[in-house]
Formats: sequence, structure tokens, C-alpha cells
Amino acid sequence: MAPRTARPPARTELIADTAIGLLAERGLRGLTHRAVDEAAGLPQGSTSNHARTREALLELTVRRLAVREASVLEPRRTPAPGDSGDPADALAEALARTLHRYLTHHRHLAVARYELALEATRRPALRAVYDRTGGNAFREPLVAMMTAAGSAEPERHALSLVAWCDGMMFSCTAGSYHSTVPAVEELRAGLGELLAGMLGR
Repeated sequence: MAPRTARPPARTELIADTAIGLLAERGLRGLTHRAVDEAAGLPQGSTSNHARTREALLELTVRRLAVREASVLEPRRTPAPGDSGDPADALAEALARTLHRYLTHHRHLAVARYELALEATRRPALRAVYDRTGGNAFREPLVAMMTAAGSAEPERHALSLVAWCDGMMFSCTAGSYHSTVPAVEELRAGLGELLAGMLGR
């Protein structure tokens, strides 16, 4: 029996993934239907067949980006109720490794997200799609994790954690620390200090 080969990406996924790459490399000005066709190695007009307008192409890209970021930003090991040890330490470890993985292997996703987030402030329809598809991918798991860790105000504490993580990702991707990726230990220390304040440890 011949070995199984990886399934080639669906045409819409290929188009959206190519658009994400173009956003990270060239910005919004470099994202056109023709550029996607060329970069993806598709016949001219292929992208237009799947996303007729620029708005449709942006919305397709936002939806695909949400899927890809969710798979990267989901901690591989999260503290569960009843885990031995300090749940705050386990949470800091999980989040530190998640952020480090994102910053070392998936920075282009962050750049694409910043491009789309800014564009969404000027396009109400895109804003709605952006908020609906990506708004809860990181926040909802954090609320559950903060609840498990014993937070008295998990919603508010999750917001603070999201803001801290978003700030770290921006600073180390497009901000003043863009050339620096903190070590897992550094991220764990910062998260540990934040969680200690929240949980009264």
C-alpha cells in the first residue's frame, strides 16, 4: 500500500493562507486578487471566483486567520480543577509556552492580524466579521482557566491577561522590542507576577 500523503489544502484555504502571507510581507496595499493568484500559483481569476470583491477577500482572510491563530494560541497543557500544585504556576507555564511558540514560529500571523484589525476600524462589515470570528478565540479559554485557578473575577482578570499577552505580542513583533523574543522563563516570570497580583498569592 502506498504511504498516505498530506491532503492538499482546499482552494479557499490556499487563497486565504496566501492572503495572510501577503499581508505580512507587503501590507494591505500588496493584497490584491491578482497578487494572490500569482503567489499561490493559481490561474488568473481564481481568487475572484472565491472572493468576488476586496471586502469578500478580506473577510475570507479574517476567518482563516482566526482558525490558524486559535490553533497556535491554544495552550497545549492547561491547568484543570484538581491538578496538584499551584494552578497559577501551571497557568503561567502554559501561557508562557504558548506565547513563546507564537513569537518564535508564527509572527507573520500577528502582522497580518494588525493589518486587518486596523482596516476593520474603517470597514463596519469587516469589523463585524473580525469581532465575531476572532474575539473569543483567546478570551473564553482564559476565563475558564482563571476560574479554575481560583479567580474571584475571572472575566476582569481574563481581560487583563489578554491585554498583557496582546501587548507582549505587539511589542515583540511590531513594537520597540521587535528584534527580541523573550525566553520562556522571562514570559513565565512576567505572567507569574501578574497572576500573583490577581489571585492574591
